[in-house]
Formats: sequence, C-alpha cells, structure tokens
Amino acid sequence: MKLTPKAAGTFAIAPTPFHDDGRIDDKSIDRLTDFYAEVGCDGVTVLGILGEAPKLEAAEAEAVATRFVKRAKNMQIIVGVSSPGFAAMRSLAQKSMDAGAAGVMIAPPPTLRTDDQITTYFKQAVEAIGDDIPWVLQDYPLTLTVVMTPAVIRKIIMDSKSCVMLKHEDWPGLEKITALRGFQKDGSLRELSILTGNGGTFLDFEMERGADGAMTGYAFPELLIDVVNLQKKGERDKAHDLFDAHLPLIRYEQQPGVGLAARKYVLQKRGIIASMAQRKPASAISATARAEIDYLLSRVARFDKRANLQPQSSAAG
Repeated sequence: MKLTPKAAGTFAIAPTPFHDDGRIDDKSIDRLTDFYAEVGCDGVTVLGILGEAPKLEAAEAEAVATRFVKRAKNMQIIVGVSSPGFAAMRSLAQKSMDAGAAGVMIAPPPTLRTDDQITTYFKQAVEAIGDDIPWVLQDYPLTLTVVMTPAVIRKIIMDSKSCVMLKHEDWPGLEKITALRGFQKDGSLRELSILTGNGGTFLDFEMERGADGAMTGYAFPELLIDVVNLQKKGERDKAHDLFDAHLPLIRYEQQPGVGLAARKYVLQKRGIIASMAQRKPASAISATARAEIDYLLSRVARFDKRANLQPQSSAAG
C-alpha cells in the first residue's frame, strides 16, 4: 500500500545491521523487521542517515531495501534514496517501489543555499524518480546544513502532488510545525503528514503542536509508540512522565558521532541484532561509554521495565 498524506503513528528509522567484518547481516535485518512489527510500529524507514546508506554499494542498498520490504508484511517501508546524482536516486527508488515499498525519502544535498536552489532541486528530483512515487521531504538542517523555511516547504509540497509527508527534524522546530499547520488552516497548504525525528528528543511537545507521529530511531521504539498514542488519547501527563523517564538515554543517543553506536549497543543487548558493528569509517564506543549506557538503562528500568536488560554478547540464532 502506497504512502498517503494520512500516514500517522510511528515509523522506526532502522539501522543497517552489519557483521563484525562489515558484511551486511541479513538474519539481523529479519529479526529487526520482525521486532518492529511485534512492538506495533506502523512502518519502518530504511537507508536513512543513521542507516549508513552512503557506506553501501548501489547493489547492497537495493538488497537491503528489498529484504526489509519483503519481510515487513503489513508495515509500510519507506526507503531513503538521497544521492548526489539523480541516476542513482531513480534506480533505487524504482527498484524499491517494484519490490513493494510504500514510498521513498529525499533529503536535500548540503550544497543548496538559496530558496530557489532548494525548490528547483526537489522539482528536478521528482522529475527524475517519477511523479507516481510518493515521497517524504526530509528537513534536517542540523546535519544537512540546508535551512528550509515553512514557506519554502509549502512551495515544495504544493509544486509536487506526490510529496505526501514531511520528516520534520529542525531544531528548534516546534514553531515550524505550528506554522505549517497554520498554512493548512488558511487553505494555502494541502493535506500533509508530519512525522518527527531528532531521536524523539522533542516528541512530547511535537505531538501537541500537531505532528501525526514519529519517524525516528531510538533503542526503544516502544517508547515512541506509547508517547504518540498517549498524546493522541489526550493523556498528556502520562505521555510526559514516560517520555521524561527515557529522556536521559534519548539524549545520550543524540551525541554526534556516538549516537548510532550507542543505539546499536542497546539493540544488541536486547538480542535484536547480532553485532553493534558499523561499517567503516565509524566511531566505536569505549568501555566507559558502555558502562554509562548500562547505568542509564538501569535508571530507565525503574520506571519502564522494558529497559531492564541483562548483559548479552550477541543475538541468538
């Protein structure tokens, strides 16, 4: 089922599992996909920035995307197809959709600076992949260094009917959500799904500003799902209490250069992936950092028993 502007809920950003020697770990991809389904994710986004997509060869990226799609069953899979060139973007987008993906995600290249450059780029990207493929606009200025104002985002969306979702990762960005929902109220912006990222750091208030859900990574996607659902039910205090218990670990995962290693470490402890390895070039986490994460897990577990993890060397199977 293709992605639509009505998409909502929690879409997990999946890391790409590797063996210690850097090979792609297919069995861990299967376990990870099954885990996301079991905990109640509505979808999964693969080959995003934390999916280490730039480290994959084109054939590997297609194989990883296809394996997630085939394993996902009822979950919608969004494939990150961002690329310096449109030929590679077109190929991965078309092959992913042919495999059964729900849509693709496109981020702006860091070279874009002016509003005209930004809007022209996305117009050309849509021409490249075809306007029959639903796509997600990724707005992540902290990493991509491309600043898109609400007005520019509105123009991109209104210029492309196939843009059905914004992955909102500006920081601070709460006012941007309010501005975009305001455009919809005055009729200058059509229906649009807004899912938020940044590791869930501001998910508690993003939901209150009008986000439809989360599209981000965190070692406990169950927390993201719970906060989204509690906010939708109007249980504000419960949502914030649960979120606040996890916030120190969420913050730890947000460290540049360390966050993915920390997340993979916890996913390995949870028995979901076999190795916390990243493909080189990569940063490892020290024994001290692992001990700090274990301490944070013990503190989260006082409020949320799902974080009560026993040390584990690798996943079973």
